Amino acid sequence: MQIKTLRLHNYRSYSDRTFNFDDGLNILVGENAQGKTNVIEAIFFAVIGKSFKTAKEKDVIRWGQESGYLCGEFAKKYRDVKIELFFDTKHKKSVKIDDVGIKKIGELMGATNAVFFSPDELKLVKESPEERRRFMNIDISQTNKRYFYLIGRYDKVLANRNKLLKSSKDINVIKQTIDIWDRALSDLAEKIAAERKKFVDELAPLARSAHQYISDGKEDIVIKYVSSFDEDYAEKMNKALQKNLEKDFKLGYTTVGVHRDELDIFLNGTEVKNFGSQGQQRTVALSMKLAELEIIKNRTGEYPILLLDDVFSELDASRRKKLLKFTARTQTIITCTEYDEKIGGNVIKIKKDSE
Repeated sequence: MQIKTLRLHNYRSYSDRTFNFDDGLNILVGENAQGKTNVIEAIFFAVIGKSFKTAKEKDVIRWGQESGYLCGEFAKKYRDVKIELFFDTKHKKSVKIDDVGIKKIGELMGATNAVFFSPDELKLVKESPEERRRFMNIDISQTNKRYFYLIGRYDKVLANRNKLLKSSKDINVIKQTIDIWDRALSDLAEKIAAERKKFVDELAPLARSAHQYISDGKEDIVIKYVSSFDEDYAEKMNKALQKNLEKDFKLGYTTVGVHRDELDIFLNGTEVKNFGSQGQQRTVALSMKLAELEIIKNRTGEYPILLLDDVFSELDASRRKKLLKFTARTQTIITCTEYDEKIGGNVIKIKKDSE
């Protein structure tokens, strides 16, 4: 899978520009704050329907403009795909696939695939469990629309249960109807947990292999899915919800479920989140992202696009060389401030549009 062209109109720093990409290595070169990451973000936006930079979609509209637009033309194994996103300061974004508007963002899942990595992705390893759940949710959703909708339904049921917990000062009033939400939440959680476990079982050995390659076999990582419950997830979660009702009532939110699950990541037997160096944490996060490439390839039959934002500056020469060799299997788009001509590839020079 490749992206062939990307057109940006009133998107971030671009008034109007079209980018053409080669099948292999593409390098976006420019000084800082010139718009390199904006290109990477736009490609990711076309694939996922969300930005990795902001939750406010209107932020992508060029300053002083009322609307913005991006269009990506992709080549898949058996067909081409055109994805367009329209942004407006007064309305929600709209999306078209092959000139046909879609009503739900879930329809975009799987139309194309991409894996994104930047130094900021260190949070995948270092920060809260929410980041690791987000990692699982995005990756699984790219190849499993059912999972995407399960997550959406779970979030809505969870919001309704939390709303009910806050609706009365009398717990007996809440007890009259909360069982409906408990059962719905537990049933959805069981399905989500099963997909996550399947994903991590596939991810762990692939990440381990990628990490050993990048680190010359000097480091070994182990990744485990830490689930709230093991077997009979729905039944055990339902009982836990009942048991924790008084606690949830006092706190005003639900304290058990897949929205509390976690990934444990160990490097040479030590928890990398708390005891790994920043360099080790970065390499672990990168290895997990490279494992995503293989998972998507295994599930779809073709590699996704690999988006690497300012990664060269964070890696030594040896790991940089190994990364480039590893990524030769797929279309890769890299941003950097300096470029070694010996690397080769399609070089695209980036300079900020004049205001």
